[in-house]
Amino acid sequence: MTTYDPIRTPAECAGRHITVAGLGVSGVPAARALAGLGARVTVVNSGDGERERAQAAELEALGVTVRLGDGDTLPEGTELVVTTPGWKPTSPLFLAAEKAGIEVWGDVELAWRLRGPGAAPWLAVTGTNGKTTTVRMLASILEAAGLRTAAVGNIGVPLVDVVLSDEPYDVLAVELSSYQLHWAPSVRAHSAAVLNLAPDHLDWHGSMAAYAADKGRIYEGNTVACVYNVADPATEDLVREADVEEGCRAIGFTLGTPGPSQLGVVDGILVDRAFVENRHQQAQELAEVSDLAPSSGKAAPHTIANALAAAALARAFGVPASVVRDGLRAFRPDAHRIQHIAEIGGVTYVDDSKATNTHAAEASLAAYERIVWIAGGLAKGATFDDLVRGSADRLRGVVLIGADRALIREALARHAPDVPVVDLDRTDTGAMPEAVREATRLAESGDTVLLAPACASMDMFVNYNKRGDAFADAVTALTAQDH
Repeated sequence: MTTYDPIRTPAECAGRHITVAGLGVSGVPAARALAGLGARVTVVNSGDGERERAQAAELEALGVTVRLGDGDTLPEGTELVVTTPGWKPTSPLFLAAEKAGIEVWGDVELAWRLRGPGAAPWLAVTGTNGKTTTVRMLASILEAAGLRTAAVGNIGVPLVDVVLSDEPYDVLAVELSSYQLHWAPSVRAHSAAVLNLAPDHLDWHGSMAAYAADKGRIYEGNTVACVYNVADPATEDLVREADVEEGCRAIGFTLGTPGPSQLGVVDGILVDRAFVENRHQQAQELAEVSDLAPSSGKAAPHTIANALAAAALARAFGVPASVVRDGLRAFRPDAHRIQHIAEIGGVTYVDDSKATNTHAAEASLAAYERIVWIAGGLAKGATFDDLVRGSADRLRGVVLIGADRALIREALARHAPDVPVVDLDRTDTGAMPEAVREATRLAESGDTVLLAPACASMDMFVNYNKRGDAFADAVTALTAQDH
């Protein structure tokens, strides 16, 4: 077996043969960056479509070798593999690398290694749900503090591009998925949060224990704060198991009254009992719950939890309490995350297409009193009994779409047998307008028609964004008919 000297610094990439697994939003920047450092780069990619060929042409112009349609074979002479998120650890390419004694880095690990002297510290966030909202809330608070920052990582902004930017950042708000953390052994955040843990991506990780362990990597080496969810003891367990720097503190967030070293809620006010002079006897007001929902004044419980986690990370970085309020007030949620689309005939239409698993759907369903629920798609191995059991008393009716809708229908039959169910035997994109029409037929004034699928979208749509867009278009069509 050929052995290679390990690559530890950007300078050591020059002249080395590095294989990048996958194209996409992180593979292309990784290949481009490595080529710029003088590495001999080969990209392997299973797909061979029009988009992939366009990306390949872009990279080949930089001297990168691209092999489309073959993601299993390890190129001869490879000294390091850099993978994009999503490739399973059991992929033949990685098994061949392991057998050859070749390291595998993720795109996040590569970005961490490419940081220059005095690089911006990372405030990192992971969890089964709420990551993107929390990271964007955190970035809004940091911006309100006058800091140069960016919301990066698993939200479409490649970390590699950010760390190689000509303009220096003061601090980065970093979203990390379990996939990314699996391949990021060296990352050491200033402070980090695990928002929650629920079964997800178990087909990739192999077990809940492996999934949790990868999430827990985010706490390794933290220097100031490990932020956990008081309502989810598994997150605190991960803090206990982490190897952190001396002096790093465990900081909890709760929707109830906080204890010392926690952030929580008292009489509609977000308060801090962690980053105050006398946390045993004092609390610092941060914001009002109404600041999180400027239009209605009513924030969903998970929105409040996300805000508390973001505030904890910002406070760990030294942001004043008054600035936390300013940042949370300035924050606006992304599309497809509990997004109000319209109100027609007293019925509210809400797009939460981002609820791609049962944990996210549970939080979404808990935010409304009377719901006509549009659900279904790819279950990814999930079961729906707990979700339906906990939401049954809120359901006016259910409209099911997608490949695995039968799993939800069966759970409804067991735990909500009196709730009307419309089962649309369709997995084409044209099913959404019909689903919205059927939901409207079931709804009464005061109800909410909620798209919270509890499933992935790829059986019918390219991604959850397209699914949410289809919902919004169907609702808009209803509005036109209403007028």
